[in-house]
Amino acid sequence: MSSTKFDVIVLGSGPGGYVAAIRASQLGLKTAVVEAADLGGICLNWGCIPTKALIKSAQVFEYINHAEDYGISVEKASVNFDDMIKRSRNVADGMSKGIQFLFKKNKIEKLTGWGKIKPGKKVEVEDKDGKKTEYSADHIIIATGGRSKELPALKIDNEKIVGYRKAMTLDKLPKKMVVVGSGAIGVEFAYVYSSIGVEVTIVEFLDRIVPNEDEEVSKTLEKIYKKKGIKVMTSAEVTNVDTKGDGCKVTVKTKDGEEKIDCDIVLSAVGVVSNVENCGLEDVGVLVDRGKIKVDELYKTNMPGYYAIGDVVPGPALAHVASAEGIICVENIAGQNPDPLDYNNIPGCTYCLPEISSVGFTEAKAKEAGYEIKVGKFPFSASGKASAAGAKDGFVKLIFDAKYGELLGAHMIGYNVTELIAEIVAIRKLETTGHEIIKTVHPHPTMSEAVMEAAAAAYGEVIHL
Repeated sequence: MSSTKFDVIVLGSGPGGYVAAIRASQLGLKTAVVEAADLGGICLNWGCIPTKALIKSAQVFEYINHAEDYGISVEKASVNFDDMIKRSRNVADGMSKGIQFLFKKNKIEKLTGWGKIKPGKKVEVEDKDGKKTEYSADHIIIATGGRSKELPALKIDNEKIVGYRKAMTLDKLPKKMVVVGSGAIGVEFAYVYSSIGVEVTIVEFLDRIVPNEDEEVSKTLEKIYKKKGIKVMTSAEVTNVDTKGDGCKVTVKTKDGEEKIDCDIVLSAVGVVSNVENCGLEDVGVLVDRGKIKVDELYKTNMPGYYAIGDVVPGPALAHVASAEGIICVENIAGQNPDPLDYNNIPGCTYCLPEISSVGFTEAKAKEAGYEIKVGKFPFSASGKASAAGAKDGFVKLIFDAKYGELLGAHMIGYNVTELIAEIVAIRKLETTGHEIIKTVHPHPTMSEAVMEAAAAAYGEVIHL
């Protein structure tokens, strides 16, 4: 029999919600999570995890087709698209079952259904049959996440115009695809589908792809993608998609005029919008500004006892950000006095090939902020490990404050660089200087040596360039 009174109720079981719930339980708080679907939210079920499984399949396919580059002869590989999708779904299902285990281990109750906050620190949960049950808690955390953003000219029908979720479970492999938007979601799917034989066109409204990254990273990825056969259109806008007939006719407005592109499917990857509707915010009086719930640095809303974390609050819509926010939120509830999150030290990762990772200021932003800077760059073409791996594309770029030696930002593109960025985050957290990085002995041969070498390059001490 379910209890109706808890210390903490969390709406949503994504990487913000489930992490907050586990931490709350660890701190001795009686905790429940409201979730209508599988535990783990979009990230585990339809985002971070299953996309990486698809990316791995694409990488394996590329490895096999380039096996001769490594002195290995194999028959030509072929893609079993259904099995690729099936593997991706199995990986996601396994992760979701892992969250079920963690909930059981931590004695967290799942309240299955759609949650709506109510005045008086109450939550109404409606199950699939329409039955409503009311629960109460001293603290209610809204972690309802986000969904694909829709543009007026790009209405998602999940048949010919799809979002990221449908892009992971297509019924058949298309011959031609247009990807609208070149953030992480857009370039990751462009890589996957291009690698397995789909003719891919990327359309980006701004003047370069992955526009939030350092400009040199953008230029490098565009060059590599064009070499792969991906068509890249920047400073371009989709103004219409005609879905009549068998495929799609996409109208793209460019600085040189209109262009028509025929394709089988259009992927809308233009961003994420917060799920702030239909969860009772207006009834309780929780303030929303420009589609985001207003919170303080410890995620308290304007209404006592109500909190919000993750994609529904301002800040980067990233899984690891939501998790960090959830931990800070519940540690504050439990009286732990946590430090606020440093949003200028949040790593961003994009899992195309080559991978991209970054943290802190870009070179342009550092200059805009008034810093006098030293910049060090080390190309993977000079890395022994990268050469041995057959992955010489890309570089590590570090930006230092010339006056004090503070590491202002780091930008990487290359093989496995998403595994290197955590070192930079720790370095910045500990306020380590450039000279200290240079004197930190890195193992050889590794990709991580490029971090040490880039720091050395900034100070004129680089060895292997």
